[in-house]
Amino acid sequence: MSYIKSKGGVNAYQRIGVQGGVMEATPHQLIQMLMQGVLDKAAAAKGYMEQGVIAKKCEHISWAISIIDGLRASLDMQRGGEIASNLDDLYDYMTRQLLAANIHNDTAKIDEVIKLMLEIKSAWDVIPPDAAEKAGLEARQGTA
Repeated sequence: MSYIKSKGGVNAYQRIGVQGGVMEATPHQLIQMLMQGVLDKAAAAKGYMEQGVIAKKCEHISWAISIIDGLRASLDMQRGGEIASNLDDLYDYMTRQLLAANIHNDTAKIDEVIKLMLEIKSAWDVIPPDAAEKAGLEARQGTA
């Protein structure tokens, strides 16, 4: 069963300037790329925060939030049911934590977002790509 529509994720990833591999990636790989993008941007923001480089900190937090927005937009709330709803709530929480981290220069809030995203991504990464692609095909054909 497919819980995520790929188009929103592709658009979000392209918006932040990532070009390589997006057009050839499967929906499953796109989500992995988006999640990794959040991790990369959040880690960079934390580093800039610790160094006192405010403009870069803000830029990377903004990018992480944009990617999370892309993940939220790609959730299929009709077919995803409770899982999609829970992810939507979690992505909303992560966005609020990043905003608070930015305002208060709180690295602990960034660490929390990184920890949560690692948990989600680790679960996503164990889904065999062929199973994810089969589920997406079945869902598009209405057989899931």
